[in-house]
Amino acid sequence: MNFIFDIGNVLIDFKPESFLRDLLDHEENERKMLEVIFKSQEWIRLDAGTLTHEEACSIFCAREPQHQALIQKVMDHIPEMLTPIEQTVAQLPKIKDHGHKLYYLSNYHTKLSAYILDKYAFFGLFDGGVFSCDVHINKPDEGIYHALLKKYDLVPQDCVFFDDSEANIIAAKEIGMQGVVFTDASQIEPYI
Repeated sequence: MNFIFDIGNVLIDFKPESFLRDLLDHEENERKMLEVIFKSQEWIRLDAGTLTHEEACSIFCAREPQHQALIQKVMDHIPEMLTPIEQTVAQLPKIKDHGHKLYYLSNYHTKLSAYILDKYAFFGLFDGGVFSCDVHINKPDEGIYHALLKKYDLVPQDCVFFDDSEANIIAAKEIGMQGVVFTDASQIEPYI
């Protein structure tokens, strides 16, 4: 069996609201930065790899010149939000010990994907993966699933995909994968 993992909120925390609360401790600024950065079209383009971190920051600052310092602070500190979900990470060696392969499939920015691959040793357990920024396709577009399958010569029916987004799981099932809407690491055990 091939185990395929989304990254955000499956392997690594991605919770902008709590990140902004901890970083800014100012409700109005937290709301503003959530809207300006994390809910923007530019965030989607960052995931698709059609915009760099620096370009996005420039666009945000041009759009909200009165908030430039705040925008820069948030953009500079985003990597601090990306911390491992230890319960999921603890399952990875078990999966490998049972002879299964591990892959990641995630909507991720170029700068942040390089950061997590470099920072977290557990990615060394993976047999490979695809980031949206590298193929310029975001989930749930089926093209990104096909990119992973083609790259590693995988058969969809031999894959189980864990993602916290129901839309992404529906797309995976439509091309023949098994899929689990991820809520916690205990969901992995039955497949090992």
